[in-house]
Amino acid sequence: MSAAIQIPEPTAAGRIPPAVQTADELVAATRAVVEHELAPLTARIDTEGLYPKTVMHSLGAAGAFRPHLPDARPDGRHDFGAAIRAMAAVSHECLSTGFATWCQDTCAWYLQMGEAEARDLWLEQLASGRVLGGTGMSNTMKAFSGIEDLRLTGERVDGGYIVNGSLPWVSNLGVDHVFGSLFTLSGDTNRTVMALVDCSSPGFTLRQSAHFVALEGTRTFACLFDNVFIPDAHVIDHDGAGFLRRARAGLVLLQFGMGAGNIQGCIDVCRGAETLLGHVNQFLDDRPDELQEELDDIVEAVLTLAETPYETSEDFFREILQLRLAAGELALRASQSAMLHTGAKGYLSSAPAQRKLRESYFVAIVTPATKHLRKELARIEAEEA
Repeated sequence: MSAAIQIPEPTAAGRIPPAVQTADELVAATRAVVEHELAPLTARIDTEGLYPKTVMHSLGAAGAFRPHLPDARPDGRHDFGAAIRAMAAVSHECLSTGFATWCQDTCAWYLQMGEAEARDLWLEQLASGRVLGGTGMSNTMKAFSGIEDLRLTGERVDGGYIVNGSLPWVSNLGVDHVFGSLFTLSGDTNRTVMALVDCSSPGFTLRQSAHFVALEGTRTFACLFDNVFIPDAHVIDHDGAGFLRRARAGLVLLQFGMGAGNIQGCIDVCRGAETLLGHVNQFLDDRPDELQEELDDIVEAVLTLAETPYETSEDFFREILQLRLAAGELALRASQSAMLHTGAKGYLSSAPAQRKLRESYFVAIVTPATKHLRKELARIEAEEA
C-alpha cells in the first residue's frame, strides 16, 4: 500500500482488544484477518458468490467496525481515518468484503448520529460485529438529488410506524441482519423518518432478484415491506432530511476505503508484472508510479477531511464529492492499467487483474455514482453562481 495509507504488518495474535487499539494496531489486526481468513476465500467469493459471514464476524472482533464510533470507544473519540484504512486493507484483497465492511460501518454510523434509544440498543452489537448490518440509503440519496422517488411509505400508529414499499437492492443482509433506511410519511411527503429495520420483522421479505458479474458475495437482496412495524425504539431520527444532512459526510467519507483499497490493488498488480514485462510495459500510459502519486494525493486529502466528519457545510461536502469523483475515475484508470500491464494473463479466471477491473466499476457506480456526483456538483455550482 502507499505511504499515505500504509498497512502495518499483522500482529501475531491478529486480535487486539478495542480498548488498547491504536490506529496502526487496528489496521494490523484487520490485515491479519484478511491474510489468514479472507484471502483463502477470495476466489470463491468472486466466482461462487460466497458470503464471508465468518470473516465479517472476525473483522468485528478485530475492531475494524469500531474506530469511527465515539460511543463505541472507551475514549469517546472518533478516528475516521483508521476506519478508512481498515476498509482499504479489506478492499485491497476483496472488494465484495470491503463493500460489506462499508455497509457495516455505515449502518453503525447512522446509529451513532441518531437518537439515544436506538443507539443504545444496537450500536455496540454492530460495532463488535456480533450483529451484521446494511445501509438501505441508495434510494434516499437519489431521491434527495431528484433522481428518483422515495420507495418506502410509513403510517404513524401507536408505538411506531407501519411501513410499506420496496427497495430494489440492499447489501450485507440476512434474516438475522439489520439495516438503516428512510421512509416518507403517508399524507405528508415532506416529512421523513430514518429508522433501523430488523430483517426478521413480520411482513418483511428478502428476495434474490438478480445475480451479478462482480460483488455477488455481498448478500444483495430486494427488500419488500408489507405492513412492517417499525417500533419507536428503532427510530434513528424523526427528521429524516435533517439526519441525512448531518450524516452524509461520514457516509461518503467511509467509501474511500473501498476506492483506496481497489486502486492500490490495481497498482500492485501493475508492479507485479514488471519483472517479466517491464521492458514493454514502459510504453503504456498510467504507469504504477504515476497512479501511486495520484492515489497518495487523494488519500492525504481524504484523511484530512476525515478529521471533521460532523461538518455539515456545503463547501465541506463539495470537497468530499470532488474527491469521491476523483477516486471513482482513478479506479477505472488503474484497473484498465492493471489489465494492460498484465496482458493476456489478465484474462485467466483466477487473475486478480480481471477481478479488480470488474470491482473498479463498482467504485464508480455505487451510490453516489459518477453521474450522481457530477449532478450534485453541478447543482452546488449553479446555486453559487
